[in-house]
Amino acid sequence: MNQKQPPLILHVIHRLAVGGLENGLVNLINHTPPERYRHAIVCLSDFTDFRERIEARDVPVIALHKRQGKDPGIHAVLWKVLRNLQPTIVHTRNLPAMEYAVSAMLAGVPRRVHGEHGRDIYDLDGLNPRYNLLRKAMRPFIHRHVAVSKDLERWLIRTVGVPPGRVAQIYNGVDAGRFRPRSGARRNLGPAGFCTEETLVLGTVGRMEAVKDPLTLVRAFLRLLEVEPTARERARLVMIGDGALKKDAEGLLASAGAAHLAWLPGERNDVPEIMRSLDLFVLPSLREGISNTILEAMATGLPVVATGVGGNAELVEDRKTGTLVPAADPSAMAAAIRGYVLDRERLIGHGKAGRRRVDERFSIGSMVDSYLALYDAVLQHREYRNPNAAAEIGTTAANSPIA
Repeated sequence: MNQKQPPLILHVIHRLAVGGLENGLVNLINHTPPERYRHAIVCLSDFTDFRERIEARDVPVIALHKRQGKDPGIHAVLWKVLRNLQPTIVHTRNLPAMEYAVSAMLAGVPRRVHGEHGRDIYDLDGLNPRYNLLRKAMRPFIHRHVAVSKDLERWLIRTVGVPPGRVAQIYNGVDAGRFRPRSGARRNLGPAGFCTEETLVLGTVGRMEAVKDPLTLVRAFLRLLEVEPTARERARLVMIGDGALKKDAEGLLASAGAAHLAWLPGERNDVPEIMRSLDLFVLPSLREGISNTILEAMATGLPVVATGVGGNAELVEDRKTGTLVPAADPSAMAAAIRGYVLDRERLIGHGKAGRRRVDERFSIGSMVDSYLALYDAVLQHREYRNPNAAAEIGTTAANSPIA
């Protein structure tokens, strides 16, 4: 007799590539006990070699190759995939995937979950009437919404109008073994002679796109060179990632005669090793849900200078594990960076405090336990209780049984 298989969760996302949402999804899949749940991924567009981060070989990753804009035929294609795989739960993520909860219902999928992971440049504050009308229209088809930050949880309840009992707030977790503090000498970083053991290397990891605002970091670095006489000798900038603004960033550095003080290699597959060669992490985003790169930097023992937007303030304890600054303010960012350039004891202390904070509150184990408890509650039509509530920051919105 064949043993009954665990329930299948089908995750519907826009694209599987380098990104915070995708990183969190892969971490969840890799750390789910195989006897509890199986996973599959449907990419509305396509996927990259990022799929190789999935450790299990039996996780289907299916690309639908959706055309840009409206492509009504994709609903029929997805319906066929759903009927073939017969998942127990469909978990859509972010606005581009949300409407496919209807396809899941029509294909007979018993339960539907939708996750909100952050916002993009086209709707920084989540107030676009057309998008929110769609979100409200989708509410009857979704049994539970998941927010990765308190900020997004409040927005779902107050702006989108999701009943508090149908919102679960679950923080991302970070692999604190893969991202760990440097021990020993700094590894070679950048071109020959780029930095030494005495250099303070500040860096960031992320898409070079408008919502991540990389040009503010470049301008902050150039401002630092102006106001701190020792910076040209002591400070170096590293920016890992690719995107539409990479050439603009390189142009700004070149026009200021500072191109040799910065390293912008594009996307890399050795981010943990690069992180361990940094001394300070900087995140200049205009908006964030919950930043995986902040968590990875904290796990690596780096102090963090970040904009005080979205969920960033839920991760960075200002003046304890890093410094929060206003968005799109190069001068304030430069001043925060300069504080660490001039005070190495503070830099080291904030980095150690950040690592402790990750160990206590943002482990992958805690994230996985929370998602498994959510999926269990959704399947059993019962109240969701966060198994890590005692360790969470604040309290989640009250939850009631799911219809």
